Amino acid sequence: MTIRHAIWKVGPKPASLSSSSLVSEQQLEDMIVAAPEILHDQWMLIGRQQDTGFGGRIDLLAIAPDGALILIELKRNKTPREVVAQAIDYATFVETLESDQIARIYDDFAPGRNLAADFQARFGLPLDEETLNESHQIVVVAAAIDASTTRIVRYLNERDIAVNILCFQVFADGDEKLLSRAWLIDPAETQTNATVTANREKEPWNGEVYASFGHDQGRLWPEARDHGFISAGGGAWYSNSLNLLNVGDRIWVKAPGYGFVGVGRVKGKSVPASEFKLPSPDGDKPALDLLQGNYHRQFQDDPDRSEYFVPVEWLQTVPIEQAVQEVGMFGNQNTVCKPKTPKWRSTVDRLKQKFSNYDA
Repeated sequence: MTIRHAIWKVGPKPASLSSSSLVSEQQLEDMIVAAPEILHDQWMLIGRQQDTGFGGRIDLLAIAPDGALILIELKRNKTPREVVAQAIDYATFVETLESDQIARIYDDFAPGRNLAADFQARFGLPLDEETLNESHQIVVVAAAIDASTTRIVRYLNERDIAVNILCFQVFADGDEKLLSRAWLIDPAETQTNATVTANREKEPWNGEVYASFGHDQGRLWPEARDHGFISAGGGAWYSNSLNLLNVGDRIWVKAPGYGFVGVGRVKGKSVPASEFKLPSPDGDKPALDLLQGNYHRQFQDDPDRSEYFVPVEWLQTVPIEQAVQEVGMFGNQNTVCKPKTPKWRSTVDRLKQKFSNYDA
């Protein structure tokens, strides 16, 4: 299958732009290094043409806010299926990388820079060596994909192997060229699959959903508790996983740095801040008119960086000062995930004792 785009000039007589091409895939790689948001606005490049030690080089290596690594391969005159196989081979190298090796890779990519400092500056979070490279994703960048490759990638994702394909297309507008992109699979899905593959010991999902709420990161847990919602924003990496929630899902909410603060049932789908309303004595009003937290309100007109809200019926909550946190409890930087690990099962079992109204 080939994912095709069309771009039209807006006007009384819309005109389509003709397809074009780049001089080389090297040009595309250079463009990605210059502007990594071509791939994803929440990935930070940390390596380029990295030697695997067994006869191959990884085109690009990036890191996500949760410390997951992203292996990026450009097609480079191979069929997409061959590139997928090659990238999986390279992934056997990536998954073995320790924190000191990753730091050296970054030093080769950005001499004189410090990975921990740059990660903190980029994401506003400390780089946790314990979770660094706990999981990884594979991304193949290609102009087109065939049906066989599509089947392979979908098969792998259905089995929680985080592989995705980014298709790009070039258009000509006079002397200028424009680049468009389209993902084969929603990046939120592969992001979640990467979380699953981080756990070597897997078991069937227990039906309980983990959610993270960043209290003190522009959000206020007392407001979420009083008004019945969870939210995330500032970039697609944070907000997209809210789309994994379905009405009726039971979520266990953790405030990073504090602990678990509540359990509830999802009442509706994720909506942007500009559309989310809350009840007031004078009727429903825009949520941002009633809430005191920031909730990325400066981005409310930007669909990629806007805060997104999910309404929740709380079954039981506690104040942030009484958050439940015990040694060994599950935690993750993703806003929403459906863990398949014994650690999540044991965490939920313990939380059911602490939140006795979980099934009210």
